[in-house]
Amino acid sequence: MVETKTYRTAFLVLILVLIVCFIANISLGSVSIPLNETFNSLFSHSENKQWQYIIQNVRLPKAFTAILVGSGLGISGLLMQTLFRNPLAGPFVLGISSGASLGVAIVILGSGLFGGVFATLLISKWSIVIAASLGSFLVLLTVLAVSSKVRDTMAILIIGLMFGSITAAVVSVLAYFSSAEQLQQYIFWGFGSLGNLSWNEVLIFFCIYIFGILLTIMSIKALNTFLLGENYAKSLGLNIKQSRLIIILATSLLAGTITAFAGPIAFIGLAIPHMTRQLFNTSNHKILLPAVFLFGAIVMLICDSIAQLPTSDYTLPINAITSLIGAPVVIWLLVRKRKMVF
Repeated sequence: MVETKTYRTAFLVLILVLIVCFIANISLGSVSIPLNETFNSLFSHSENKQWQYIIQNVRLPKAFTAILVGSGLGISGLLMQTLFRNPLAGPFVLGISSGASLGVAIVILGSGLFGGVFATLLISKWSIVIAASLGSFLVLLTVLAVSSKVRDTMAILIIGLMFGSITAAVVSVLAYFSSAEQLQQYIFWGFGSLGNLSWNEVLIFFCIYIFGILLTIMSIKALNTFLLGENYAKSLGLNIKQSRLIIILATSLLAGTITAFAGPIAFIGLAIPHMTRQLFNTSNHKILLPAVFLFGAIVMLICDSIAQLPTSDYTLPINAITSLIGAPVVIWLLVRKRKMVF
């Protein structure tokens, strides 16, 4: 009973922190907007039409994207760490991100093979999203085909890592024959970005995200069972192959969609589950999943606010901020606890 009250208090605090971080995120940026004008733009009409446009069409989509990216990567990382029972597993361990990167590399770095106007049409916002989605989807199909025939879960992990190595090799070959301008464009995509999506794109992103979350919720019982080992899970009557396929599909949908729309975001998927376990000290996924959702969204909003460099015209790569801010925090938590809860 006491433990339940503690969890409720912790969730309430996280929800309040999320709201504060959300409001702070849409208030900060290169254009300084007073807090009262931020609320006016959200709940009524601001007298300053420029500020209202910035809030409603630039900062709000970016803040919602940050919530989807942070929570989605955190949940994906939790799924992979539980499935493989490996604290170093992350959302991209199956090669999903590598497949997306290969798709984008073919479009950007391979565009030199096409001439003139066609190459310009090929490198567009939606073509990059579609290429990343197709790349991650092809890797997903391959991993699903392998997982249906392989009994050992660790073998799937190794195969995913091998796919990552293969795609990295192909990208290196494409990069070698590309121009400096093409390389720069590909590197900028690799930095990750939360601020390039319109409301329509956020809506498409959200629909796929929800499907991944529903599959995750369906897998809660299986996730708790996997913690006890596959042999024990079989003795409880769990369909190992079916549960494994659903978990891999959920992870791929979340991680693949995030990579397609926001680029490869580092650190969040690996570290957020560990940070959440250290604070909640539980392995029950009924508690961990919503906690990781909230924690991932909060950390991503904070990182994005810092990356914006408020009142400055510069924006730092979100990948750099997530690693620079998050890695020391995880190290500190692990040193303080002196053990890893898993």
